[in-house]
Amino acid sequence: MSDRDALALNSNCYCWPVSREAIMDDIVTQDAAINMAAMLSERPHYFASTTIFLAPLILTQMLTQVRAIEDVIRHPKYVETVRERSPLLDATHRQFHTNGVFMGYDFHITEEGPRLIEINSNAGGAFIVDRIEQVVRGPSDNFLTQILDMFLTEWTASGRTSALKTIAIVDENPDTQYHFPDMCLAKTILERAGLTIVIADPSAFRLAEGRLYLGDDLIDLVYNRLTDFDLSDPSNAVIRAAYDTDAAVITPAPHHHALYADKRNLILLSDADYLAKIGATAEQIETLAAIPKTIAVTTGNATEMWAARKQLFFKPQAGFGSRGAFRGAKLTKKVWGEILEGGFIAQDLVAPPVRAVTVDGERRALKFDVRVYTYNGNAILYAARIYQGQTTNLRTAGGGLAAVIPTGAEFDCSPVLGSDSSASCP
Repeated sequence: MSDRDALALNSNCYCWPVSREAIMDDIVTQDAAINMAAMLSERPHYFASTTIFLAPLILTQMLTQVRAIEDVIRHPKYVETVRERSPLLDATHRQFHTNGVFMGYDFHITEEGPRLIEINSNAGGAFIVDRIEQVVRGPSDNFLTQILDMFLTEWTASGRTSALKTIAIVDENPDTQYHFPDMCLAKTILERAGLTIVIADPSAFRLAEGRLYLGDDLIDLVYNRLTDFDLSDPSNAVIRAAYDTDAAVITPAPHHHALYADKRNLILLSDADYLAKIGATAEQIETLAAIPKTIAVTTGNATEMWAARKQLFFKPQAGFGSRGAFRGAKLTKKVWGEILEGGFIAQDLVAPPVRAVTVDGERRALKFDVRVYTYNGNAILYAARIYQGQTTNLRTAGGGLAAVIPTGAEFDCSPVLGSDSSASCP
């Protein structure tokens, strides 16, 4: 099955429905939280009612882009460019050579191949997606093996030689976060590997004798879920101090966001002239040409940007979770004025692909993007987010997080579970 056939299967075939009840039952049986069933019921659009099909070549092309990006990001001249705008970036920091857990690369899939939309340095949802995959594709221990290796590698990359014992999953008021069920699953899965795991608000920690503590418990590593990416908010001062003084390993850390996930990096990574100037290879430049052209919005180019707005997508450079992002065709003059106050980038618009779904007996076409959860350039998990609206969300009936099914040359879509008898396969 070709790339185009796989896209046509997504858009034309009302097939492979996924039982929400089956996913809920699977997650609840993990015993990650006493009130897990209630939490999932309160999140009716957490996981989608279907799956996404992708040809293996698309999966390979996404990972090729990821590796080219990470090779460029490690280049000393790229690091220097980022340091000029982020003076606190310190290449001599003991933790600088950590890779950052759960990097997330988001793509729109087109007939010409995958196009990178953005990079995230603390992509949530992987543990939920793993359980969805277990239901859709069958049991596997690959995820546990990969994430355990990921955390252990972060530990040793920071220069530690002792055994990693305790990990703190840290977020602001974690039990109120939408992804709290994901954190609970993370705790349970990592505890099965013999680690001690705690979930806590950053205000609960303290520093003593050069080490990080939660109460009387010594914390070795912080799995950072905070969206205060440089840890500059006063409420995160202890975690920031732990990073600055190397009292604990913090991952992802401020330098991971500065180097990877700041939206201004897309300006550099989509600029062939810049890439050539810093010494990127011809192959890397060719690969990164798939990144939509991105530029900073300024008062100097405001007239040009406004005229071209229908072909552009606007994002805050420090944004996350699609907050403050706008499709140019939907812009009002009021919002445009706010954008011109500074801190926004404009990206060539790449339309998202669509997935045919049936919701409450009604046929619909929803949008989707694909996220590659990675560590050190290797794919941990492929996931999709199915939605309707300007940007990805977890508020769409029939939408939410979804598993990705590789089609393969011999993939046969005719017998998929629950296939609509009136749907035809490409």
